[in-house]
Amino acid sequence: MSAPGNVGGRGTRIALNTAGILVFLFAVFPVFWMVSSAFKTDEDINSETPLPLPVHWTLKHFRAVIDGQGLDYGLFHFFLNSLVVAVVTVAAACVISVLAAYAVARTRFRGRLAFLLMLLVVQMVPLEALMLPLMLNAQRLQLLNSLTGVIIVYVGSMLAFSTLMLRGFVAAVPKELEEAASIDGASRFTTFWRITFPLVAPGLVATSIFSFVNAWNEFVIAFAFLKDQDKYMLPLTLSYSFGRTQVEWGSIMASSTLFTIPVMVFFLIVQRRMVSGLVAGAVKG
Repeated sequence: MSAPGNVGGRGTRIALNTAGILVFLFAVFPVFWMVSSAFKTDEDINSETPLPLPVHWTLKHFRAVIDGQGLDYGLFHFFLNSLVVAVVTVAAACVISVLAAYAVARTRFRGRLAFLLMLLVVQMVPLEALMLPLMLNAQRLQLLNSLTGVIIVYVGSMLAFSTLMLRGFVAAVPKELEEAASIDGASRFTTFWRITFPLVAPGLVATSIFSFVNAWNEFVIAFAFLKDQDKYMLPLTLSYSFGRTQVEWGSIMASSTLFTIPVMVFFLIVQRRMVSGLVAGAVKG
């Protein structure tokens, strides 16, 4: 006969597992429908009866997206633009934010509290509300209609969140480790690079994921800043699937499917580094 405690614990586990499965299905269903619709014919997509799987499989939509139907360039050109913007944004945002987080967490200076409050306030202001001054400044600096201008705006929009996020990781590193390295003659930079940085690496990985996903998927800033097709990034190509009389849902789903693959690959690669960094940090700490 089972003890009452075991029955209660088993019921709790079943309830939690059921809730987890429901949340998983709720999150995965839109992705499943997107991928499924990318392989459907136009008749299947516009059918009055929802079809979970294609009745007639087709690669027409993928071919149209890859060839750049309605555009002067193919998908690979826009992919390179997006990749350059995302990689440079991630690198710049991570370097600046980790240095800012180290300064805020390890030093005491006048206006430190005001600086932290400013970072919080910046997070409350939507980037779209700053569109006009950003475009005017970019035009004055001759950065409008250039990938460089887009990268600068992306990096600036991510620094507040990244700095606040990394500050917690830096503050969690015991000061005794840095003090011991300083006693042994290590400089401030050597202490940061050899002691603090490896332990902050998991937070840096999480920040890089956030920066990459935002830079890869962002549409409004790119739409406002970029005018020439040769500078377009992947999200901007979706607008060409919205015609005046009809919407090419097949092309939109195929484009979205292709756009998601690099983000998933990046996350899978970085996730392994994040787990190994967490283990290394636990051992060193």
